[in-house]
Amino acid sequence: MAERSQPHHLQVHTQPGYNAPKGFQPPKKGPAVSTILVVLTALPVGSTLLALAGITFVGTLVGLAVAVPVFLIFSPVLVPAALGLGLAVTGFITSGALGVTSLTSLSYFFNYLRQCVSQMPERLGQTKKRMQEMAGQAAQKTKELSQTVEKKMQEGQQRT
Repeated sequence: MAERSQPHHLQVHTQPGYNAPKGFQPPKKGPAVSTILVVLTALPVGSTLLALAGITFVGTLVGLAVAVPVFLIFSPVLVPAALGLGLAVTGFITSGALGVTSLTSLSYFFNYLRQCVSQMPERLGQTKKRMQEMAGQAAQKTKELSQTVEKKMQEGQQRT
């Protein structure tokens, strides 16, 4: 196997213990389980509600197109006209409610996704800094340990 001749650069901290640099924030934990469940259900629920809103809207328009000529021909019959008008209004309200609910759900899903993607480079940078600091600490401790072992070996050789 080939040996590496490239030098390794390590940052060594001289003060004992870990002192976080100014402005360093420990990485946050991942999203809560409840948030993940909301996101996983938001897309299919939103899409389904949007589809239902469209179907309800189209059904209401077809019903009105069929019912209006019948009401004009049989105008003395007011009860069916009131019923038809009530059903048409109910159809429009249901269609609007389903549409608003689905758009709200989809909007929440896409905003959450955009927020996660925008925070990813920052989190990776923080993780990289933390790993560099840990490598520096490990190098410092290794250096201290080797100096201690070396001193003990020298003391042992002087005694003999």
